[in-house]
Amino acid sequence: MNAEPELSWEQTQNLVNALVFKDTGKHLSDIEIEVLQGAWEGKSYDDIAKQLMMSVSYINKDVGYRLWKKLSAALGEEVTKKSFRQALKREWQKQTIPIADSATSTAPIATTLEFPEGSVALNSLFYVERPAIESDCYKEIVKPGALIRIRAPRRMGKTSLLNRILAHAAQRGDRTVRINLRNAEKTVFTHLDKFLRWLCANVSRELNLEPRLNDYWDEEIGSKVSCTGYFQSYLLAQIETNLVLGLDEIDTVFNYPDIAEDFLALLREWHEEAMIQQPWQRLRLVVAHSTEAYLSLNIHQSPFNVGFPLRLSPFNSTQVETLAQLHGLLWTPAETRQLTAMVGGHPYLIRLALYYLSRQLVTLAQLLQDAPTHAGIYSDHLRGYLGHLKQQPELASALKQVVTAPDSVRLDSVPVYQLDSMGLVHLNGNQISPSCELYRQYFSDNLI
Repeated sequence: MNAEPELSWEQTQNLVNALVFKDTGKHLSDIEIEVLQGAWEGKSYDDIAKQLMMSVSYINKDVGYRLWKKLSAALGEEVTKKSFRQALKREWQKQTIPIADSATSTAPIATTLEFPEGSVALNSLFYVERPAIESDCYKEIVKPGALIRIRAPRRMGKTSLLNRILAHAAQRGDRTVRINLRNAEKTVFTHLDKFLRWLCANVSRELNLEPRLNDYWDEEIGSKVSCTGYFQSYLLAQIETNLVLGLDEIDTVFNYPDIAEDFLALLREWHEEAMIQQPWQRLRLVVAHSTEAYLSLNIHQSPFNVGFPLRLSPFNSTQVETLAQLHGLLWTPAETRQLTAMVGGHPYLIRLALYYLSRQLVTLAQLLQDAPTHAGIYSDHLRGYLGHLKQQPELASALKQVVTAPDSVRLDSVPVYQLDSMGLVHLNGNQISPSCELYRQYFSDNLI
């Protein structure tokens, strides 16, 4: 019989955060995570305090005391720095059930599997952190006038990360608003004035404030100045805390160049106003987008060369292994490498595969064989891209050149930006190659 594997640090952090959030509605603070990790690594309070350059008394009697109290309440049993690892292991086993009769599945599986659809819930055990990314964002969002730019193709985890940044800010007492620009009707984008009024109205409602646009809008001074005045004199004035505004799918406005130019320039102006005006220091922006390819925008007007830039990378083998364990699959390194190579570590494609494998609906060998075909589990995902490409013959031709070439190729900048934003290619300087074997095989066979 195989010994029960120890929880990794990533699994421990995810489990504790999920337990505490479920019990309190709040995640652990940055310093609580630091103390938890130090305890998990077997460090003394003295060592943890030295590492954090804080007093031992504060780490032990304040942070540590609150941490173990929260964890005790979440677990329903008294835990201490010495006993928490065993308590968490028992909780992990309680939340898991074994997979029977599986050649490769000997680890525990979460009682309720989650089909990968949309963003990962804040209390989900299936959210795997990319080391340093989350903690860097949490440190950045507390800075006056912060602007965080999250860039990645669709289904790479932008929204899941954005939601966690907002949740972290809310835990600190900030007011948070998330606006997904894809939810706006096409009529909203007919004119800049209509778009900015739509934005202000939605932010007002999310803050439970009565929209008072007519009190601040003045066509004589223009919609950009009116929108700025509305945020400064009404929204920021009505709340006593910081306002963290998350703008998801912001590249939706790229389809409307006239609006995009003014709106993106406006975001940059707000960020720069924080350097000279105190009210704007309380506005923090988090924008998520798939591409920066708004080529006609003056570099001095773009918000894409200021702030804290962040590009989400695919999962590495350690993160894939962690996800496999969460799905009850105790894989060999070779099995991890096989799936990672096929889908390039793409988080959604990895999770979809693990969902089917953990339910024993398909074997790994069969999944890999069928993956680039219409009989595989990725057929809907691939057909969606294929349909989009067929509507843009020049883009399809460019991708065909990439996937059929024996080595990396060079392309014009426009198709490169488009294919990169879709996540279909990997950029290495000016050299372009398929982002994974799945896309190489499928589009080699299906693009005319």
